[in-house]
Amino acid sequence: MPQNKLRATFIRGGTSKAVVFNRQDLPADPASWDPIFLSVMGSPDPNGRQLDGMGGGLSSLSKVCVVGSPTRPDADIDYTFAQISVKSAAVDYSANCGNMSSAMGPFAVSEGLVSAPANGEAVVRIHNTNTGKIIVARFPMTDGDVEIDGEMTIDGVGGQGAPVRLEFIDPGGTRTGRLLPTGRPCDHFDIPGLGALEASLVDAANPCVFVAAASLGKDGSEMPEALESDPIFLERMEAIRCAASVAMGLAPDVAAATKIPSVPKVAMIVAPRPMTTLSGRRLEPSDMSLGIRMISIGQPHRAVPITGATCLAIAVRIKGTLANRTARAGDGPITIAHPSGTTVVDAAVEHADDPARARAIHGAVYRTARRLFEGSVFYRTAKATAQARRSA
Repeated sequence: MPQNKLRATFIRGGTSKAVVFNRQDLPADPASWDPIFLSVMGSPDPNGRQLDGMGGGLSSLSKVCVVGSPTRPDADIDYTFAQISVKSAAVDYSANCGNMSSAMGPFAVSEGLVSAPANGEAVVRIHNTNTGKIIVARFPMTDGDVEIDGEMTIDGVGGQGAPVRLEFIDPGGTRTGRLLPTGRPCDHFDIPGLGALEASLVDAANPCVFVAAASLGKDGSEMPEALESDPIFLERMEAIRCAASVAMGLAPDVAAATKIPSVPKVAMIVAPRPMTTLSGRRLEPSDMSLGIRMISIGQPHRAVPITGATCLAIAVRIKGTLANRTARAGDGPITIAHPSGTTVVDAAVEHADDPARARAIHGAVYRTARRLFEGSVFYRTAKATAQARRSA
């Protein structure tokens, strides 16, 4: 049976990669997208490798983005993000990907969806349909093309590139409508095997729940591989995530929370301390404001998702949160240490001394992005996939 194909582009955005579609090339009805996206990425794969698709076996490498004309007057484009599960047949639209957000403006300009100056700075206002928020992307243009060469480096990505500045405007309440969904800077949960546990639930850029590494018996500097090999730790982090999901109003009960694995993000944080990165570089306490180890779709993240870093930096600005009490940060940018190195975030919060009135003004980060491949991506129909499984 012949395969189907669609025009697509493969792009790196920050520390993630995704297959990116122009909205006009996809079926008109979004309800028909999921089988296409799953086949394109090679999911579900019980082996966790996605060898029969474009995915890379990690949550950061199993992503799809759709870009099209704007549906609101204050935006230049609409951008929809889909997180594709590696081992299960699940497509999750409940959250955004900050790293891939950095590639959406350049993609829109290259596709002719948005005009930009031949030289100088391009500015693209992105409406992320997952969160309903506006992200402003700023990046350089040279002789009519998006500039990719530059001197910026980001930990977790080899080489250098041109900077893309992302400004998450009014990022609070992306899913819950409130920066602090429970109205409190800290909450307490009874977690099996841990007992009473303190956590901060914050909804900015993406809903997140932050816990202290020490409360989990960790020092906060563990490598992803060490966390992956600790099933008890992963089970407890999932229990925390599900409890927070219910408390934030994202799910009516724990059973329902297990079915939306991408939100809230769950992470353990730690005060500045010596750490070693995946590349072997040593980070000293003076190199960071605080450290983080984040779980994404049940997997320890190799870096920190940009939306997670933005949410954490905003949490640092709110009096009484765990992040605020843990970080060593003044009024300037906040440096977050993660397994691949550090990420710097500029965050501003209004009424930070009053959690009930706190409002996130913005969070801003710098990334790099690069178009890697463009052409046609192939996928199987549901019928062909079923036939292949029966013959296996």
